Amino acid sequence: MKTDELWKRYTQTKNIAIKQMLIEEYIGLVKVVAGRMYNFYGSKIEYDDLVGFGVMGLIDSIERFDMNKNIKFETYAQIRIKGTIIDNIRKLDWIPRSLRKKSKEIQYGMSKLENELGRTPSNEELSQHLNMSLKELEETLADISNFNMTSLEDLLVNKGEYNIDDDKEKNIPEQIFEKKEIKEILSRIVDKLPEKENMVISLYYYEELTYKEIGYIMELSESRISQIHSKAILKIKNQLIKEGIYED
Repeated sequence: MKTDELWKRYTQTKNIAIKQMLIEEYIGLVKVVAGRMYNFYGSKIEYDDLVGFGVMGLIDSIERFDMNKNIKFETYAQIRIKGTIIDNIRKLDWIPRSLRKKSKEIQYGMSKLENELGRTPSNEELSQHLNMSLKELEETLADISNFNMTSLEDLLVNKGEYNIDDDKEKNIPEQIFEKKEIKEILSRIVDKLPEKENMVISLYYYEELTYKEIGYIMELSESRISQIHSKAILKIKNQLIKEGIYED
């Protein structure tokens, strides 16, 4: 039975057997999304767990998908699969409190120095301000990379470009404008980042490259890419807080 026919029959009947056939039809999509995310979270979680979370997102997508909307199922499903995986990763809460505390200290330190200097502080300036050795700062930036990535992904999933609300009554003009405005603000903030940070964010989120691949392109180590990524995300979060979009 062709996929279009499966969708028509499922829409009409909500038959469990047909839903299972649709799950099997799109399981490859789950594996693709899980594979990409495993590149980032693999040190903290098993690939099979990511696939399991993704399947939950796929099932939710199938149950909620409206064929009458002008959107491909694959596009809709990828967003929900990714969102479900992120939600479940956050529930695991594998970030130590000490690391969260250091992340906050670095974020606040960056914000204060940016206001005082009128520019982005160097790692040396930031380490001096925080009474932290340069080595400790750079190691911490590398360690908090996954934590900060999850935070930004959560923002995008819940408020920005990855949000697709399937409740027609909630898609009022004010909310549509808000989503568009958030995307524009994010884009503007990223555009103003220093060249290396801008490049890492663009390659990481838009091209979906791994640290290793980005490092190869930029001729830097994975650890250095991780540090640049963390610093960029903290900077983005500080700007979003100033804009009143991101709750600290």
